Amino acid sequence: MAPVLQSIVVLLSLVSPSICVSLPTPESTEVSHHPRHAPHFSDDRPIGVFRRLRNAVIEKIWSLPPKSSHPPSSVHLSNAPQHFRTRYGNDVVLRFRIRSADEAKTLADAAAILLLDVWEGTDEWVDIRVAKDMLPSLMGLLPSSLHDSYTPLMHDLAQAVFDTYPTSSSTSEHDQAWVSPVPTHSWKSTSGPPQDLFFHDYQPLSVLYPWLRLIASLFPTHAELISIGKSAEGRDIPALRIGTQKDYIPQGDHDSRQTLVISGGSHAREWISVSTTSYIAYSLVTRYGHRYPHVTKLLDHFDLVFIPALNPDGYEYTWTTDRLWRKNRQSTDIPFCPGIDIDRSFDFGWDGHTGRDNACSDDYAGTGPLGAVEARILSDWARNQTENNNVTFVAYLDLHSYSQEVLYPYSYTCDVQPPNLEDLEEVAIGLAKSFRLTNGHYYGVESACEGSITFKDKATSKRMQGEQGGSALDFFYHDLQTKFAYQIKLRDTGTYGFLLPRSHIVPTGEEAYEAVLGLGRWLLGNHGIEKFDDLNEVWGTEEAGMKDQEQGIVSQDPVDVYDKEDEDIDPPSFELRRRRRR
Repeated sequence: MAPVLQSIVVLLSLVSPSICVSLPTPESTEVSHHPRHAPHFSDDRPIGVFRRLRNAVIEKIWSLPPKSSHPPSSVHLSNAPQHFRTRYGNDVVLRFRIRSADEAKTLADAAAILLLDVWEGTDEWVDIRVAKDMLPSLMGLLPSSLHDSYTPLMHDLAQAVFDTYPTSSSTSEHDQAWVSPVPTHSWKSTSGPPQDLFFHDYQPLSVLYPWLRLIASLFPTHAELISIGKSAEGRDIPALRIGTQKDYIPQGDHDSRQTLVISGGSHAREWISVSTTSYIAYSLVTRYGHRYPHVTKLLDHFDLVFIPALNPDGYEYTWTTDRLWRKNRQSTDIPFCPGIDIDRSFDFGWDGHTGRDNACSDDYAGTGPLGAVEARILSDWARNQTENNNVTFVAYLDLHSYSQEVLYPYSYTCDVQPPNLEDLEEVAIGLAKSFRLTNGHYYGVESACEGSITFKDKATSKRMQGEQGGSALDFFYHDLQTKFAYQIKLRDTGTYGFLLPRSHIVPTGEEAYEAVLGLGRWLLGNHGIEKFDDLNEVWGTEEAGMKDQEQGIVSQDPVDVYDKEDEDIDPPSFELRRRRRR
């Protein structure tokens, strides 16, 4: 399609009344049985002239059949307030089954043309959020083989969005949010989930920042709150440094501060990554002492830096305006399309081309490397640590959602293998094992380039690879020579997607904490600090019938998607795939 025509379509698709929003006002009279602290949006309006013109242009250019004017045969009544139904009630999330590289490419092209919100994808399926009135336009761009290859993941998106916000009653209890930890579960950590009210709900910045200050003030001997810099809108980006080496004196063979970095919230709508980063930090800082020898030994020999909300502006925007916002909030060349994808903005492997040069895209990588303010801040802070503060980054975990995967470098290409591939795979399998043993949720293990929205034809080995460069994962691994760098995609596998209910906060945090503790034990052994005769002492012991075979990689079957609410157990079916030796 000619660039001019595509620009017209993009412009017309954006000047739609449906995107108008307003902040909460005292005049709002909407009442719910469970009032929540959530944004208020403008009332619904009939389709205006711009949207009709946009639809007509799309139908004309691609010879699409006109949309039916008949109302739907049945209407699902949502319990969500009117402003939620107005903004999200017309949207659906569809899972497309991908059977060939041609289907994958066609679907990717259609999503780019129509500026659709691609939630997640693998080489077998892709989840896309689309307005119901855009479905005919989407179907017209797809081959007939895809017309019946999708299923809806959410029947009520507005309700799912609404349910992620805290209730008023639970939020009012946060003045009493500190409760001391209690003992845990099974095999190694010997303690259960922390009972802090902070983890009963997802928390906005107005609660998160004071909570971080509270943690640092309560544990001054091994916790310190720092700021790595300012966001595009001038907000602090806080980090909690945990460890006992405040006045570091070089010891033995390691003459630098061995440091692990764990970050979350680079994509604003992935709230579970913010709460999980906070949960891991809380679990470690409150368990330092003789009762928890593995935690104590870890904090005595390593620093851990936790960055819960790398994208504070975008995260705040999801609380006040749009729950499903992804990027940061800095200005771009198009005034009505702000935001850059932080995790596509780092300098190593940056590839801001094709669809990602469109500022209106959710994957917009900026006009050049480090175009996102927050990516530049993290990059500058990390380089300063290594060059001026005697720090060596030994591990980096970048928490995201969703799809339950442990991904290792590289993200920018599958054509280049990391030098320590076998070590990366070994530790990744261990991390996935710790996740699995904690609550029974299966995490797949693969290269980040394969874990993104790609398709690999297993018969011909033909690969279609999407845009994946500029990730924090590749930056830490390649530029900072962090030997063990991973991107971890947390729960779930599509039942709720980015809208994971708050009942999953503690279980997800608990299994991630166990994985980090396993990584800590592995690093202690790898550095000669601790001796383990059996890897089961590091990652945990398999139950009968669940042992890995020939160092297999456990991968959850993504086909089964439950509609049942509050389902906490993943489908039991899984496959064992032999480790790749490339």
